Amino acid sequence: MNMRTENKSNSIAEGRCTTGIEGLDLVLGGGLIPRQLYLVEGNPGSGKTTMSLQFLIEGARLGEKCLYITLSETEAELRAGARTHGWNLAGIEIVELTANEDSLEREAQVTMYHPAEVELGDLTNSVLEAVEAISPARVVFDSLSELKLLAQSSLRYRRQVLALKQYLISKGCTVLMLDDKTTEEADLQLQSIAHGVINLSQHFPDYGKERRRLNVIKMRGARFHGGYHDFAIETGGVRIFPRLIAGDQDAHFASQQITSGVPAFDALLGGGVERGTSTLLLGPAGSGKSTIAMSYSATAANEGKHAAAFLFDEGIDTLMARCRALKLNFEEGTGPGQVDIRTVDPAEVSPGEFAHMVRTAVEKDKAEIVLIDSLNGYLNAMPDEPFLTAQLHELLSYLGRRGVTTFLVVSQHGMVVGSNAPTPIDTSYLADCVVLHRYYEHRGAVKKAVSVVKKRSGKHEESIRGLYFDEQGIQLTEPLSQLRGVLTGVPIEIQENEFQLKDGRAS
Repeated sequence: MNMRTENKSNSIAEGRCTTGIEGLDLVLGGGLIPRQLYLVEGNPGSGKTTMSLQFLIEGARLGEKCLYITLSETEAELRAGARTHGWNLAGIEIVELTANEDSLEREAQVTMYHPAEVELGDLTNSVLEAVEAISPARVVFDSLSELKLLAQSSLRYRRQVLALKQYLISKGCTVLMLDDKTTEEADLQLQSIAHGVINLSQHFPDYGKERRRLNVIKMRGARFHGGYHDFAIETGGVRIFPRLIAGDQDAHFASQQITSGVPAFDALLGGGVERGTSTLLLGPAGSGKSTIAMSYSATAANEGKHAAAFLFDEGIDTLMARCRALKLNFEEGTGPGQVDIRTVDPAEVSPGEFAHMVRTAVEKDKAEIVLIDSLNGYLNAMPDEPFLTAQLHELLSYLGRRGVTTFLVVSQHGMVVGSNAPTPIDTSYLADCVVLHRYYEHRGAVKKAVSVVKKRSGKHEESIRGLYFDEQGIQLTEPLSQLRGVLTGVPIEIQENEFQLKDGRAS
């Protein structure tokens, strides 16, 4: 080893060994500890090979020598898979210890390659020779299930893995050993041998894209983010979306009121909503929830701020056409004075990926307003998630700590619904402010009403106002004091002399 390479290896050993996957490095607290052995386990197709190739590509980028030892796939198969991601495996040595054409010759005593018929000693010697010849800093061993078949006994298998571990670490290697979990039981002894264990799993919902998750089972001598982290395999490799932890995020921001650009609606909310709070707009479909929420985004953009809107239900073209008709003019984009509008396919997005999208909008694009339209679509995107409310609570806490003002739209079932109409998810306790939208019948016409039923951070009007839209934009009427029972959908007109004043209030 020349002096330059030795100095590079020493500097890497002082810190962390980056994996080439940004999200994984975050989960691991900066990367892997160098010169240790790690077990990456998961069922076939879970992403082990893709992840390990990214690990080696990162090493090659840093000028390290890298070695991929394959007992399962051929070199041609590995390179073909890399090409689908647009990768160049230059700088990575691949040692193929799989079956060759000679095993299929008529002279051979078997007609199919079987690992158990190969001497384990020959395999070990081949591995040692490759390591001595290359002197790699990073090694991937794929896979342990083949080695276990060769060993044929658990005792011999454990001793062989221990011997390989000690040898490779003594040579200064950071090692990933892949296990496809094809044996009958989970090998806890193997987990005890490794310095760290990363588990990959996948779930297939009844409809939509498969869900992939990663969790770190152990990591000796290092702190890491526990729990499950969603990830996806895309063209270009594995993308990991670290689980959002609101407590790790805190920002100092000035207190201010966020306005909608509609003076009458702002008055209903006591002047506006406070920065860093969440507002829930609740009501039947078509009652004006999305339009009101977009008015805050448009106003923020016109003030030079950035807003992000995530649409689960409505298309961008439809939304933009409605906004233009209501004089809600703004520029689309990801910079200051712009609104970034993104459509989210409910069948393709996991909770972790969606949280990552929101986090990117806030931390990278500096969004101060976030709109989620609607939570119904969010629920449909994750129908099998048992802790969806907890994840939503974590997301809202994170946004609040970052000083982001959040607007959530929830559609209730039915059209003309009463005050006790069911909702797909009870989020009213999560929101700082709740705005209630209703349809009601009056003199042969269906009209809209809006009221504020909850606001933690200040006073608000207790009145119910009519809501309508015209060529001038969003309009509110005076309080509907002449009607009783608006929230039921079928109000009754009352005469002014029926009011009884008590403590300055109508009852």
